[in-house]
Amino acid sequence: MSSKKFTDARNGAILQCAEAATLGMPLEVWKTRMGRHRNETTVQAFKNVYRRAGGGFAGVSAFWAGTSAKMVESASKGAVLMFSKELIKDSCLAVGLGVTAAGFIAGAGGGICQTTVMGPCTFLVTAMVNGDRSIGLNTRIAHTYRTQGLLGFYPGGVAIAWRQATNWASRQGFTDAARQLIAKHSHGDAKAALSVREEVMAGIMGGAISCWNHPFEVARIEAQSRAVAGEPKLGMLAILRHVVQQEGPAGLFKGVIPRIGLGIWQTLFMVTGANLIREYVFHERPKMSVGH
Repeated sequence: MSSKKFTDARNGAILQCAEAATLGMPLEVWKTRMGRHRNETTVQAFKNVYRRAGGGFAGVSAFWAGTSAKMVESASKGAVLMFSKELIKDSCLAVGLGVTAAGFIAGAGGGICQTTVMGPCTFLVTAMVNGDRSIGLNTRIAHTYRTQGLLGFYPGGVAIAWRQATNWASRQGFTDAARQLIAKHSHGDAKAALSVREEVMAGIMGGAISCWNHPFEVARIEAQSRAVAGEPKLGMLAILRHVVQQEGPAGLFKGVIPRIGLGIWQTLFMVTGANLIREYVFHERPKMSVGH
């Protein structure tokens, strides 16, 4: 592995862990509860996460339920994402693709690569949020492996793959497109360097718009929650139909408000943060395609 690729992987692991340990984990827990308990409003879900643990310090701590599994997931998926995404993007730019097209392709490729390490960890976080709180994480892992083997940690795998591919295609692609629009509007040149404030603005825009794919996330949460509860297994399309039959099309967007916050937060770390590290630490200008 070249020094550059190692640096990308290392930075990805650090950035993703920092993202999750701060606002990422509470937003993940809040969103995960809403994806399963779709009869609750956004505010009710927030209150119920707090109350379910008994309130007080325990109630606050409930927003970080499953953090140990999340840290393993964050370090591994962050390294995989940054390594693969930056490698694919550099390769796309080298053959002359535009920066926005390269961003969409690289984001999709990086997101798909993440799926292999994310399945077990997202399953365990979902189990800690929506399952029996009296069952500890280690007990849950041992029971799942004993009864179902490794495949038991991958319910909702198809939904995860679709979510991750569209997540990072959208976050990277829309952020790159926003960067060009801001540069053109503010500096008269789509290739102009952006200030930190402008980079953050682009990340917020990209992260928010990327949540169009929320139905895949609802399907993922439902599939994993059904596995935790021992309910019959359903495929992704069957789950989407089930949700629409129960709550109508609006059910597919339950939890989208905390997810918009999470999408923005993750994009600021994994897209904007990556750009800023390249520019201010390694003194690399954001790359455009060779032909432009």
